[in-house]
Amino acid sequence: MKRILMSAMIAASLFLAACGGGASTEGGETEITTDNVESTTTIEFESDVFDFGSITQGEKVTHSFFFTNTGDADLVIVSAKGSCGCTVPEWPKEPIEAGAQGEIKVVFNSEGKKGKQHKRVSIIANSEPATSAVTLKGDVIVPIAEGMEEVEPVQEPAVEGSEEN
Repeated sequence: MKRILMSAMIAASLFLAACGGGASTEGGETEITTDNVESTTTIEFESDVFDFGSITQGEKVTHSFFFTNTGDADLVIVSAKGSCGCTVPEWPKEPIEAGAQGEIKVVFNSEGKKGKQHKRVSIIANSEPATSAVTLKGDVIVPIAEGMEEVEPVQEPAVEGSEEN
């Protein structure tokens, strides 16, 4: 029984050693995560909120959030994710050197949205803290359907014998 258990452990060890023991991409490169980046740094955004004002439903808003690596080590952005599928970020995949600047471009698609919007993009990097965020906000106005007129609210006529306060 001990031999079978020992053989299984050796086989599992060889299998893991042959696979590299870590997550990898399709090209065989090791995937970058906050666990395998040795140093941490700091990230500072010029502005972490962008108010796009009022737009018509269906419009797309694009905004670039500029940042500086204010630490002593290279900044590696592992991921950036929007709070919903309508908010799509693009971020630098290469390390940002200490003191250098970078950009995260965010596109908000207002199709199917209406009213006040507050969309957040969470950024995970080898920074302290590991997660930071930027926000787009504004108002999405639904256009009046073609051929329809804007109608004023109708006031009910007063009924005789009733008193208005």
